[in-house]
Amino acid sequence: MAAKQKTIYCCTECGNETSNWAGKCPACGAWNTLQEVKPGVLPGREASHRAKRAKARLLTELDAGAEIRFSTGISELDRVLGGGAVVGSLVLVGGAPGIGKSTLLLQMCGELDDESKILYVTGEESERQLKLRAQRLGIAKPLVYVLAETDLAAVIAAAEELEPSVLIIDSIQTMSDVDVSSAPGSISQVRECTMKLMRLTKERGITAFVIGHINKEGSIAGPKVLEHMVDCVLYFEGERSTSFRILRAAKNRFGSTNEIGVFEMAEKGLVCVDNPSELLLSGRPENAPGTCVACVIEGSRPILAEIQALVSATNYNAARRSNGIDYNRAAMLLAVLEKRGGLAVSGCDAYINVIGGLMLDEPAADLATVLAIASSFLDRPLGLDLAAIGEVGLSGEIRSVSMLNQRLAEIARLGFRRCVIPFHVRDELRVPQGLEMIPVKNVGEAVAAVLHR
Repeated sequence: MAAKQKTIYCCTECGNETSNWAGKCPACGAWNTLQEVKPGVLPGREASHRAKRAKARLLTELDAGAEIRFSTGISELDRVLGGGAVVGSLVLVGGAPGIGKSTLLLQMCGELDDESKILYVTGEESERQLKLRAQRLGIAKPLVYVLAETDLAAVIAAAEELEPSVLIIDSIQTMSDVDVSSAPGSISQVRECTMKLMRLTKERGITAFVIGHINKEGSIAGPKVLEHMVDCVLYFEGERSTSFRILRAAKNRFGSTNEIGVFEMAEKGLVCVDNPSELLLSGRPENAPGTCVACVIEGSRPILAEIQALVSATNYNAARRSNGIDYNRAAMLLAVLEKRGGLAVSGCDAYINVIGGLMLDEPAADLATVLAIASSFLDRPLGLDLAAIGEVGLSGEIRSVSMLNQRLAEIARLGFRRCVIPFHVRDELRVPQGLEMIPVKNVGEAVAAVLHR
């Protein structure tokens, strides 16, 4: 009589496995994340005999070799990757359906040098569909091989036969391993397929780009350990109703995770935006209250962002809605403005928005947000030539932020003539020619300096 196959439960957030179901994961504490998995070959089990023969070596005896990078041909993608793709790395690209993940990687195929051999594995489209999309994007590289396959064993066999320098998997949720007895896209399938792809990239020196779908919470579908296994995790963000797309690095073993890449979806694919500040500020209304410009740092690049606020009296409970900045941060700034700035905004609806779909999580945008709210409340415009930099504390004080000189240089380069800055750093700055500094100590001074003229 055959032994009954055991059933295990795996957490979709942390990957923890347990023999009994529970409403709360015992490892990470997440609720309703345990899913039933019928184990076939558990990840790494078939390689256990090799691990027993492994021999530990001294760190000083290891030969690291040189880190080999190559340009993808897309400047914004190179920036986010840390200066180009690393040979033998595994990059996971996540994003909402229709945001442009496949378009980005297909355009990369067209921009790589002619000597690069590329294997594009599509599990969602047919070869004909991929060919039609490549024609629309104007891609006609001689060494781009296309494989419409969902069986991982066939994909690995094709990669070993062709020995490509770049492997693209579209998408990891469509791949399946016959050794795992579960449906494609399940936790065990995604984890095992990624593990085998990672082993392929490390042993063969292939640079792999894997596309992953995201769930309704905005994270990549599948177990959370998937992001720990790969070398880089890139998120492609943006509203499908707008033309702007932002590429962020959530994890990068070979570079910074603070860099972003800005793209614009055009008729023939994605176009790199080398100067996002100028693009994000285009079309600003003249003499309109409730708008102010902040300068934030994304990686090593200063970017100007327009913050808009709309404050109106209401007879109902105040509605504080923010898009682009943290909701709790917006509520705190409104409270500080009323308590320390003397503006009764608690009885008003307050709406805050960052133009262009940027998400500002840096405190340097606090002062610009406060001035935009005050401008809307008093119905007085700040002027198109004004920018503001500074963090706002709970006592209403204006604190300094990092890289002020770089921010001021970017503000001056785009034609601004006035900038509100923290008072205590006024003597330490390299002020660009033609830029007037307005040093302020607190929120009340800032509002009085630019709105009570």
